[in-house]
Amino acid sequence: MDNIANLMHGFEVALTAHHILLMIAGVLLGVLVGVLPGLGAPNGVSLLLPLTFSMDPVSAIILLASLYWGALFGGSTTSILFNIPGEPSSVATTFDGHPMAKQGKATEALSFAFLSAGFGALCGVVLITLLSGWVANFALRFSSPEYFAVYFMTFASFIGLGGASPFKTVVSMGIGFSLATIGMDSVSGNVRLTFEYDVLLAGVSFLIAVIGLFGIGELLLTMEEGLKFEGVAAKVRIGDVLRTATKLPRYWLALARSSLIGIWMGITPGGPTAASFMSYAMAKRSSRDPDKFGKGEPEGVIAPETADHAAGSSAMLPMLALGIPGSATAAVMMGGLMIWGLNPGPTLFTDRPDFVWGLIASMYLGNIVAVVIVLATVPLFASILRIPFAIIGPVIVVICFIGAFTAANREFDIWLALIFGLVGYLFKKLDYPIAPLVLAMVIGDKAEDAFRQSMIFSQGSLSIFWSNALVGTLMAIGLVLLFMPLIGAGLRRLRGQGETRTV
Repeated sequence: MDNIANLMHGFEVALTAHHILLMIAGVLLGVLVGVLPGLGAPNGVSLLLPLTFSMDPVSAIILLASLYWGALFGGSTTSILFNIPGEPSSVATTFDGHPMAKQGKATEALSFAFLSAGFGALCGVVLITLLSGWVANFALRFSSPEYFAVYFMTFASFIGLGGASPFKTVVSMGIGFSLATIGMDSVSGNVRLTFEYDVLLAGVSFLIAVIGLFGIGELLLTMEEGLKFEGVAAKVRIGDVLRTATKLPRYWLALARSSLIGIWMGITPGGPTAASFMSYAMAKRSSRDPDKFGKGEPEGVIAPETADHAAGSSAMLPMLALGIPGSATAAVMMGGLMIWGLNPGPTLFTDRPDFVWGLIASMYLGNIVAVVIVLATVPLFASILRIPFAIIGPVIVVICFIGAFTAANREFDIWLALIFGLVGYLFKKLDYPIAPLVLAMVIGDKAEDAFRQSMIFSQGSLSIFWSNALVGTLMAIGLVLLFMPLIGAGLRRLRGQGETRTV
């Protein structure tokens, strides 16, 4: 009941004319970010973040969260109408969304996508409402060994559950850890890895890294692919949306299953992209007629969109309650919290309840606002993609460089963003995951501080990480996740040997 009372207080904070206008502005900017190739939610949030430094933290987080929701919806629009995923998590939507649009069912496909996305997001926010207080109270028992165990479990889960090659994930994470150590050591006060360059004394900003990796890197890849925008025209009418809404309950099983998948992948660091692919695969596998998938099957749109938005919403839970971001965008938002002087974690719920519950309440309102706005503005934003890429591309580059410069008003950051852009391009070409790098940059130094503080308490003994049931359990789960690829490979080998003997 306390959570419900807190939520009502959150609605008092969020339901003001100022915050509603910020939601609308954030959603519109987010849809634009999602529609334009080469940007995406993490980059959009990082570009907008410097503009929030002078804002009240509640207003700032509402604006950024609304931009996030809008970007997810914008990615779905381009996936269905142009077969171009504006977001990585929208790739699975292209499999059936674009075939539906080519069959003259663009409005139906868009309506299914937006309504199911709204349902998935609502499920994620309800979970946050019910569990956030409990998770925060539980986390109050944590000291530095428990925090390190949680960080270790988070990094290990990227290796065990991330879906990418474990080796490539470790390499990506290692680069992120190295970048996080540049600058002044917060424990000893020593300067590390600056190579006598004064511009590196303050460290490498994760904002610059995100702008380069997600913005310029994606743009370079888009230029190489010679992207051409050839889409399907669509005009969304209220009557068509309502007719589609009446069909949605037929797919209740897909909605429920995809919501659960999305929530799980949001709380763990699987993220929206993995959730959408997993949900699509589960829908196809459990279908009575799997051959329909890929040819314009509505469930092929509903499943990934529901999971995508459920994961996006629920990723906020570990970020707020534990200080552990569940996605790349949540990692950027968490960086924003630290810049605003807020410390993500259990104490945030007691120190700034207006911030936490104002954000949670705005997530309910923001997703409703996003569904309404995106349905009303589909033709407008779709027309943007009819502008030649030769015009859109340079505009995106200018936006990225302006964002890099305004982060700290340093010319050096522009060159740094360009370097990260080349790194992002190489990562994409070589199929290395970028999210572990961003995560390591954001919380790598916090994990290091927790580890070193634990070593100081225990006088250098690693036994402190097994000193009680809580920290021991967390470390054991982390080790299982870390070695899960090896365990899985061993089980497959044993199964293969067993089958050979049977034959």
